[in-house]
Amino acid sequence: MSMLPGPLAVAGPTEQIREAGIAPDEVNQMTLAGKHPGVRQRLWGLEARLDPTVTYEEFTYWAKVEREMEEEENQRYKSLTAGQGFMGTIKNYFNLNPYEDAKANASPPALAATAWNGNEKAPAVAGDEAGTSPISPSVTHDFDAEWRQAARALRTAGWGGVFYLITTDILGWGQTPYVFANDGYGLGVGIFLLMGIAAAVSGWMIWKTFVSLDSSRFPIVSYGDPFFRLYGPWARHFINFTQAIQVFLSVAVVLLGQTSIIAQLAGSVNLCYTVCGVIGLVVSMASGYMRSLKHLGWFCNMAVWINIISFIIICVAAAKYGPDPTSAVEYGILPKSWATNPVPVKTFVGTPPALYQQTDSDLFAAQFNGINSMVYAYSGAVLFVSFLSEMRRPMDFWKAVFTAQLFITVVYIFFGAFCYNYYGQYSYVTITQVVKPESLQVLSNVLSLITGWLAVFLYFNVGMKIIYLEVGQELLGLPPITTKRGKVTWWSFGPIYWIVAFVVAMSIPEFEAFTNFVGGLFSLNFTYSFSGMMFLGLIIQEGARLPGEGFDPSTGETTRFDSGLKRWVRGYKKAWRMSVPVTIFTGAGLAASGMGTWAAILALEAAFSASGSAVTSWTCVNPYYTG
Repeated sequence: MSMLPGPLAVAGPTEQIREAGIAPDEVNQMTLAGKHPGVRQRLWGLEARLDPTVTYEEFTYWAKVEREMEEEENQRYKSLTAGQGFMGTIKNYFNLNPYEDAKANASPPALAATAWNGNEKAPAVAGDEAGTSPISPSVTHDFDAEWRQAARALRTAGWGGVFYLITTDILGWGQTPYVFANDGYGLGVGIFLLMGIAAAVSGWMIWKTFVSLDSSRFPIVSYGDPFFRLYGPWARHFINFTQAIQVFLSVAVVLLGQTSIIAQLAGSVNLCYTVCGVIGLVVSMASGYMRSLKHLGWFCNMAVWINIISFIIICVAAAKYGPDPTSAVEYGILPKSWATNPVPVKTFVGTPPALYQQTDSDLFAAQFNGINSMVYAYSGAVLFVSFLSEMRRPMDFWKAVFTAQLFITVVYIFFGAFCYNYYGQYSYVTITQVVKPESLQVLSNVLSLITGWLAVFLYFNVGMKIIYLEVGQELLGLPPITTKRGKVTWWSFGPIYWIVAFVVAMSIPEFEAFTNFVGGLFSLNFTYSFSGMMFLGLIIQEGARLPGEGFDPSTGETTRFDSGLKRWVRGYKKAWRMSVPVTIFTGAGLAASGMGTWAAILALEAAFSASGSAVTSWTCVNPYYTG
């Protein structure tokens, strides 16, 4: 059933219709006095998304309206821009608001019936197929038209741009040879395929949940918002707290990796290792002052091409020159004598023996260290909600996520197996640091720095937004980020965030194990476990609906016949064909997280206990000094 208004129903005058001729202020006064019989006035928008009085049924009602309006706008956009040719299509794609631009350039007849105003019938109420409940025209004008136009102006990304964002963030192809070095060819290929399929399923579940709950009236802007609407405030607070830590540690991981690359680039001059970290920090801070993902469209496009160039360089160098073993030996548990007198490269179909492992002599733990790196490479799902919240047509997200997952899975397997064949046990987690000769290593490291700083910005952007919106604005009363005061406050708090992340990064001496720890404890759960929990809540809520229940937009009231555990059990049983597989999927994610975190902790212990195997980051000793 369509949720959009149809032709005006023939009906006798009602109190709502009589209000058509009065001023909006009078309607608001009547509402406050409890005399207004029409639509209950609400605070809509970013602040209203956390209104505890809004029910699940109301969220889903307006989400259905939003999706139909988006589809109608898309069809009108296609009709207005038809016949412009290939270049016209490309130009319209990069417009910030293509539909509004098309309307502005269209002839007057083309604009007929493009506005939903108060002279049309309101969306159908629950149980009312004809949709005969009219809404006050003044209310419709004030909130439906003006608010939605302003809200939609903030959503500018297309699915192609989101594809670039996903591939830029998830495209951790540089870690894939390290996975094969831990697990061998057989397990490496198998797990890459399995995790790639699972990551695509996770993206699909996040997408389905988002489009079922998001609207201009009640927008979803963070990973925690769906949990608030499905489980309650406690779930949102837990997710936001966990995500803030995960994103913060991801920033620290990238900063530590950037520090190591800069140190290797400056090895010939013996630049102080701590100074290398400060250089990475300053450049990262400069990138953090862009507050919107729309600023990243061309940067992400460029990053994909940089990745392709670096990909080709490393493959050619690996096949022709072999590995530089310095990084793999200095930062792992491989015998230290191999740094100056490396043994020949050796590869394995099964799990490599302990002598050829970089992080842990316990082979079971070593396998999970490889899997952790694999999960970390797929961990961009934590940003999917943020990407969706800035899309002008979220229904297209599935195109981006499935195309991106297929692309990166193929790239991961090919690049990982190819480089492992030539680098073997020296396949370090940052593969650019293994490249020979020095000239190509320098070029690869520079390209890696550029894409790494882009990844730092993505994580910082999301992490700071979570802290600012969920803690600063909500708990501390900071000004909205869209205001001038909010921008100044954002710019003031940014350096503090960066400096704390830098201190944490420089306090970690073992890059590989630290990366695996973040991947096992946080990235794995956000990519697989939490997305399953999110979708499971949606399935149960939908399955629990009883005939006659729903949201009535004419009164603003929700009808629900029961609540509590009984309702949740009924919803789970009714939707068992979906709820049972999703439960298994979620449980598998939690189990993998537990084992992966355990393996990472063992690797950290091994790195600290092995004499001279870890370089303390707070030092001026440059491990790459060649003098």
